[in-house]
Amino acid sequence: MSLQLNCRLLATPIGIVRLLEILLSCTAFSLIAHVGLYSGSYGGWCMFAWCFSFAVTFLILALELTGLHANIPISWEDFSTSFAMLATLLNLTASIIYPSVFLPTGNREIEDHQIAATAMSCLCFIAYAVEVGLTRARPGEISGFLKTVPGLLKVLEAFIACIIFVLVEDTYRANSGRQWCMAVYCICFIVTLLIIILTIAQLIARMPFPFERFLTVYSLLAVLMYITAAIVWPIFCFSQSHGQPTRPSGCRRGHCYWDNQVIATVLTYVNLVVYIVDLVYSAKLVFIPQA
Repeated sequence: MSLQLNCRLLATPIGIVRLLEILLSCTAFSLIAHVGLYSGSYGGWCMFAWCFSFAVTFLILALELTGLHANIPISWEDFSTSFAMLATLLNLTASIIYPSVFLPTGNREIEDHQIAATAMSCLCFIAYAVEVGLTRARPGEISGFLKTVPGLLKVLEAFIACIIFVLVEDTYRANSGRQWCMAVYCICFIVTLLIIILTIAQLIARMPFPFERFLTVYSLLAVLMYITAAIVWPIFCFSQSHGQPTRPSGCRRGHCYWDNQVIATVLTYVNLVVYIVDLVYSAKLVFIPQA
C-alpha cells in the first residue's frame, strides 16, 4: 500500500478550515495548560473539548492527505461531517463554560492567557461550524444520512445527553423520579449513539426493517419519553417535598449541584425540542413522497 500525498487538499476550503481548526484548538489548550487553571469537571470538559478536537482533526487531515482514509471500511463523509458537528458543539460549550467558571481570577497575567484561550475557542467554534456548512448535504443531493439535517440532529441529541450526564453526576440517585429521568436520558442516548455508529459503519442497509420507519417510531417514542422527563425532573429537583426549591447559600460557582440541576432542566427542554424537530423530519421522509 503506497502513500500518495494530496497536497492540493490544503488549498481547498475544507483543507484551509481544518488547518485553522488545528491551530486554534492547539493554541487554546496550550494557553490553559500553561496557566494550569482547568480543575474540576468543568475545566476537564473544556480541556477535553480542545484536545479531542485537535487530535481527531489532525488525524482526519493526515489520513486525507495520504489517501489512507479510502482504505478504512466506514462511511468517511458521514464520519467527518458528524465529527465536525460534534467539535462545533464541544467548542461552543467550552467557549461558554470556561470564562463563566474560571474568570475572573484577580491575576492580570493569568487572565490574559484565559481570555486569549477563550477567544481561540470561539474562533475554533466558528471554524467547525463553517466546516459543517461546507460538508452537509444540500437539498436533492445524494449523500450519507449523517450529512443530512436529521443526521446532524442525532449528533446534537447525543451531545446534549452527554452534558446532562456530566451535570447530574450522582444526584439522580436521590429519588425515583430522578432515576426515571436518568433512564430516559440513557435509553435515548444509547439508541441515538447506535444509529450514529451503524451509519458510519455502513450497516444500515443490513437492518431487517425500513430505516426511515424505524427513525420515525423511535423519534416519536423519544419525544414521549422526554416529555415525561421534562415534567418529572423539575418536580423531583425543585419541589419542597422532593428537592431544593431555592439555591443553597454558600454554593460555589462551578461546584454547585443546584446550578447543575437547573442547567440539566434547561437542557432537557432543549433536547425535547430537538427530538420534536427530528420527528418532523423523520415523518417527512416516510409520509411525504420525495420528488
